[in-house]
This record gives sequence, C-alpha cells and structure tokens, in this order.
Amino acid sequence: MEKIESFKIDHLKLESGLYVSRKDRNDNICITTFDLRITAPNKEPVIDMPALHSIEHLAATYLRNSTQKDDVVYFGPMGCRTGCYLLMFGDLESEDVYPLVLDMCDFIINFEGEIPGASASECGNYSEQNLNMAKYYIKKYKASLEKDKNFKYN
Repeated sequence: MEKIESFKIDHLKLESGLYVSRKDRNDNICITTFDLRITAPNKEPVIDMPALHSIEHLAATYLRNSTQKDDVVYFGPMGCRTGCYLLMFGDLESEDVYPLVLDMCDFIINFEGEIPGASASECGNYSEQNLNMAKYYIKKYKASLEKDKNFKYN
C-alpha cells in the first residue's frame, strides 16, 4: 500500500503551525485540508482529551457561524491529539485562513459560559470537557502562530 501524505511528514521536525496538509480535487471542486498543529509532536505532551473535545466544540461552532461558514467543510481533532484538521472549499494557502484561525483562537480564549453542544442530547460524550485547558492550549497556539507563522512543512 502507498504511504499516505500525512505519514510522509517528518514528525520529529514538525512544530506548532498552520499547514496545508493536502488538496483534494473532484471536477471543479477543491477542498484544502489544513493541519492546525497545536503542539509539537513527540516533543510536547499531547492535548488532553477533555481540552481537545472543548476545542473541537468551540472551534466548530465559531467556524460554522463565521463570515466564511459556507467554505467550511469540517473541523475536528487529529487522532494523535497534537492538533486539529480544518477542511475548506477552495484552492487555499495558509495565509488565506490565517486571519480566520486567529479569530477562532480569540473566540475560544474569550469564551465564557456553557460549551455549545455539551449536553447529553447533543453529544455522545458531553461530560468530557475542559474549557480552562482548551483556553490554555489555544493561547499557546495563537502565540506560536503570531511569532513564527509556520506555514510550510519542513
């Protein structure tokens, strides 16, 4: 079997960043997958599940209500728990979504109250949430994006 693209990235060199993971085309439609790498793989601890779950709920809610909501296909966590994937319609680059991702970070950092979708009728694991830790990881991620702007895999 062919090795998938994400396994070809050297995760020993990968840092926190906003990367184009892949572009999929079908007829005239392009979907760009962004790798929102929140922690450095194999160097930093992975994101704990309650925090990652809260990031997922808050980011998906923000993105699907943003001015670019019609371009958002999907937002969700990586299995390795070092970040999330954002899929968007269009042949895009990291620079194209950078302002949206920063605004998403601000939404999470400043969020107060009940996490959207965190009830038994709305989520299969509603009680596993941690807003404070979600804010911690996203503050760290935003600071990294603003400082380094890692947009290209090494």
